[in-house]
Amino acid sequence: MSHNIVALTEATFDKTINESTKPILVDFWAEWCRPCKQIAPILDELAEEYGDKIIFTKLNVEQNPSVAPKFGIRGIPTLLIFKNGQVVATHVGESLKAQLRAFIEPFL
Repeated sequence: MSHNIVALTEATFDKTINESTKPILVDFWAEWCRPCKQIAPILDELAEEYGDKIIFTKLNVEQNPSVAPKFGIRGIPTLLIFKNGQVVATHVGESLKAQLRAFIEPFL
């Protein structure tokens, strides 16, 4: 995980989401998930490119099982974008960098 991506846990999730003044992208993933591993380097690159315009985070659903069900997440990878503590966009599955950029751009 790049130094530009924040690891979230059940303990830090609500505080991080609710107190942020910037949009937050949360990548719900698991170690065994091949598509999760395939988009991880793309998210690292995007985190680098966007700098402080949006906060990139990851939440391991295996280690933090209580969070994903709150948002109806049934498949991973699932990306949620939060703004002002609310989910404003959802993306499920792996994608190309251009697709992820198009998913993120409207919320910057």
